[in-house]
Amino acid sequence: MLILKNNIFFCLTAVLILILACSEKKQVIQKEEKPAVTILIQPFKDVTPESLETVAEGIRNVYPNVKVLEPIDFPENTYYQERNRYRADSIIKFLSKRTKSGFVTIGLTSKDISASRGKIKDFGIMGLGYRPGKACVASKFRLSKKNQDEQFFKIAIHELGHTQGLPHCPEKKCFMRDAEGKNPTDEETDFCRKCKFFLKNKNWKFNLI
Repeated sequence: MLILKNNIFFCLTAVLILILACSEKKQVIQKEEKPAVTILIQPFKDVTPESLETVAEGIRNVYPNVKVLEPIDFPENTYYQERNRYRADSIIKFLSKRTKSGFVTIGLTSKDISASRGKIKDFGIMGLGYRPGKACVASKFRLSKKNQDEQFFKIAIHELGHTQGLPHCPEKKCFMRDAEGKNPTDEETDFCRKCKFFLKNKNWKFNLI
């Protein structure tokens, strides 16, 4: 009888160990990182090669998986003739349709872009990105002349942050701060630690100190 009880205890212990092992294996599988997306930089034909290079190099410094596409024309339906602007929401819709799973596209332009804001039907903006989203757009039209391309990069990286799921940040030096209708890019120096931690979990490359 004692031998039988020992055998039953041994079998139950073995089954329990097997169940725990399978459970741990399942948890490991669930924690595996998703494949990194590829950022597609889509310049429109009005963007200069110098501006494009500055933005692309800046993005690659924090996210190496980047591909620059050939410049294209604006789709006709994105032009808002009444204000001689291009509608940012229409641009994003156009780019999203061209963006496959596993990719995020940012459109770059030097033209004036706009979007509806509250009761204002057509509000001029520097960039637009949905949170999260497959596409966004950045414009250098409203940026300072002295360091326009540096500011252009900051607008681009801000909108890409939105596509990854980042909201606006209260830190005044963070790339994700809310512009509040102005151009505060000269005050911005980097992503704050909290935003870096968020993006690092999405395969962005940061050294967190």
